[in-house]
Amino acid sequence: MVSASSVSASTGPASPVSASTVPASAGPRGTAEVPGRGPAQAAGRGPAEMAEAAPAGSPAGARATAPGCLQGGPRVSWQAGPAPRRRDGAAARAVRGGTWRAARGAGRHGRGRVIRAAVQPVADLAALATAVAVTGAGLARGSGYCAAAMIAFAAAGLYRLRVGQRVSDQAGRIAVAAMLPSLALAAWSAPGQALLLGGCATGLVITARMAAAAELRTAYRRGMLVRRTLIIGGGSAAGSLARLLRQHPELGLRVSGAVDNHLPADQPGGAARLPLLGRLDQARAVISGFDIAQVLVCFPAATEAELTAALRSCREAGVAVSVLPRLPGLGLAVPRYCLDEIWGVPLIPLRADAAAPARRTAKRLLDLTAGLALLAVSAPLLALLSLAVRADLRLPALFRQVRVTGRGRLATITKLRTLRPDGDPDTTWVIPDGQCSPVGSMLRATHADELPQLASVVRGDMSLVGPRPERPHFARRLAREVAGYRDRERVRAGLTGWAQVHGLTGDTSIADRARFDNFYIEYGSVWLDLLILARTLPAALSGALHTLRGGTR
Repeated sequence: MVSASSVSASTGPASPVSASTVPASAGPRGTAEVPGRGPAQAAGRGPAEMAEAAPAGSPAGARATAPGCLQGGPRVSWQAGPAPRRRDGAAARAVRGGTWRAARGAGRHGRGRVIRAAVQPVADLAALATAVAVTGAGLARGSGYCAAAMIAFAAAGLYRLRVGQRVSDQAGRIAVAAMLPSLALAAWSAPGQALLLGGCATGLVITARMAAAAELRTAYRRGMLVRRTLIIGGGSAAGSLARLLRQHPELGLRVSGAVDNHLPADQPGGAARLPLLGRLDQARAVISGFDIAQVLVCFPAATEAELTAALRSCREAGVAVSVLPRLPGLGLAVPRYCLDEIWGVPLIPLRADAAAPARRTAKRLLDLTAGLALLAVSAPLLALLSLAVRADLRLPALFRQVRVTGRGRLATITKLRTLRPDGDPDTTWVIPDGQCSPVGSMLRATHADELPQLASVVRGDMSLVGPRPERPHFARRLAREVAGYRDRERVRAGLTGWAQVHGLTGDTSIADRARFDNFYIEYGSVWLDLLILARTLPAALSGALHTLRGGTR
């Protein structure tokens, strides 16, 4: 048997941490949660399994040390001891068969995640259906209204599971998202019925959400549906947040431990009792090993580059990340409906990773619909331009070249030929004078030579909007020489981009392009994609005028 009171951790002489002083996570009655698996364990076995695998007749108190502990971080040991006493809390009731198991619904996987994600949409749908029935909107109009309202709620970000279920913070957005679809039905409804439907739906949705939030808090207090939480940082701020979460189980976060590069000077007065699970570069392994669902960032001892890399790895793992601001006592220019809160302490949530399923699906749908439409509309123009290139250069109109279209992805893209053959196009950066024909100069200035890449967008090799693809030779070189250049490969390359509509094409700063591309990756949305597409044509016409006046592109 493994006793929670006997779990201990040591980090070496430089950073002594003991996990035995305070449990890795406490439930409503102070019972401890010991995850079933440790992070990055080479043997693939959790502490309980290793303790039970000890040879028969081992002396009481013999220690079972996890093989493959995080190198360079803490070494976590589990000591066999007497079986813990049975308690009433849900976390304590997870002790069965001599092993410590996760409390019901904890972590990112299993039924708990599904239930947490479904509570708000189910409550909203029930409230909307009730509003339709009460106002007599009819089956057809009512079904359309319910579908439109649910889409509006999702677009308004009302389905993110916030830390701190305060419905009043989101009441304004709920009202707007519920009223707009009802106004669209005004032309097919009796006078006033559309407004009545929207107002009734607003009140019922807010009421249903308040009831759902109350039920979730009750479940959290009982140790059900909780989210295992990792704190990045090991100082006093991390210790204070961990203490607040232990005191307020209704928030639904159960701290498993912390990661940090080393213990800061304020460690003895702060998080001395918070288990240190590894270094920042091991956060992804800790998340996987402990089934972490929420990450809180609290001033770790790390450089900006180290912290950025760690947080990106957390988002890539699909967990929610919230950051404690440096000056939490000052008002933030962030809407209250966006903030997370732990008992009066504000936290700023980070956006989901660009490769998150929802963002990826929405972007792919936009690429398919808009790409097919643009390809059909531009087909006659593309045919005329191909004839012009053929007549100008006496060469095949289409030019194919391998480009880097994402991290670890290569694709052959097609362009209209604009240059006469001279040297190796895969390793030539500067175009010699006279190599570009008059037709080619106009095509390059207007970026019309990129139109054949619409076929790559439809195939899925590229996106309509994203960082421009580069040749492998220069992609490797620029990744070594330009800060942030490799980061732009996190998403699929695009036909146009945020840098391009700001004039960063041709012989312009590569560092500026990388900064604009990374900005787009972090803050991209369907709306921003539409904005970039709308600005692409004016930018192309501006380039054409610049060339006609004797400029270069």
